[in-house]
Amino acid sequence: MKRRSLFALTASLVCTASLANAADPLTLELPGGEGPGKGKHIVLLAGDEEYRSEEALPLLAGILSKHHGFKCTVLFSVGKDGTVDPNASRSLTGSAALDTADAMILSLRFRQWPDEDMKHFVDAYLRGIPIVGLRTATHAFSYDGKSTSRYKKFHWSNAEGGFGRMVLGETWVDHWGKHMVEATRGIVEPGAEGNPVLRGVKDVFGDTDVYEAHPPKDVTILMRGQVLKGITPDTPPADYKRKNQGVNDPMQPIAWLREHKNEAGTVNRCLTTTMGSSTDLMSEGLRRLIVNGIYWGLKMDVPANADVTPTGEYKPSPYKGNGAKKGIKPADTALKPAK
Repeated sequence: MKRRSLFALTASLVCTASLANAADPLTLELPGGEGPGKGKHIVLLAGDEEYRSEEALPLLAGILSKHHGFKCTVLFSVGKDGTVDPNASRSLTGSAALDTADAMILSLRFRQWPDEDMKHFVDAYLRGIPIVGLRTATHAFSYDGKSTSRYKKFHWSNAEGGFGRMVLGETWVDHWGKHMVEATRGIVEPGAEGNPVLRGVKDVFGDTDVYEAHPPKDVTILMRGQVLKGITPDTPPADYKRKNQGVNDPMQPIAWLREHKNEAGTVNRCLTTTMGSSTDLMSEGLRRLIVNGIYWGLKMDVPANADVTPTGEYKPSPYKGNGAKKGIKPADTALKPAK
């Protein structure tokens, strides 16, 4: 009996330890391995209602992990049933992963995380880790005047422009191209051609529209967005007036770098692009821009032509409000092998 009890106790302890070390089912964890990024941890935060960040960030995580060796953890907004729900704006899974982040990629919109989750994010930011902000990250947080959060200064429309304006260089302003009607062609900023973040970057196209953006003078503009007449790459540039100027004269900035000295005195190297929907990431050039931004942010040598091949079948959903697939668990968002 004693032997049997001892065996049962040992088995129970082994099982408990195994469960304790198991990956969090509410996150997507990719281990990384060999490659320049070995030993570094990138945390990717998905949470927007329209541009399918829950599909885009697993794509990027797979690329960074498999081709470049970075350990990657993708965090999500989930509903009460534990499945991905971008409308759950107060939800962030696995926020403690940010405590070991060496860099983070944000694809967020109007999040209202509880202070205990926000603290992990802000602590990472104040450590001075690099940040890549995609599309709606310019208006990542929404804490209105009634909020009791101690992080309400990051609210997107406060006097300082919230986290987007203060850190990344811009908050939400307006659609510049016509939403869901006019696509974006990336045009390299004259004089930026030799910037390492643009190595191997060409033919950038996205079916999202150009955002209006007026980043401060301390940014380095890499690329501007040419508004197209239609939603496909073969359509010509648009040629109408917008706010007393030609819609493409000048073109709006869509990608820039910034070195931001934060409140703790550390410096965040930031790449911001107002592109970045799941469909935009069909563009090899845009994927390479983002991967290059991680290397630059971490002060690593940017590859001459970074491998950004999807690690499985990538067929992104069209962007639209409330368009997320139902019943998907975070751990199941990794790309599947092509059939």
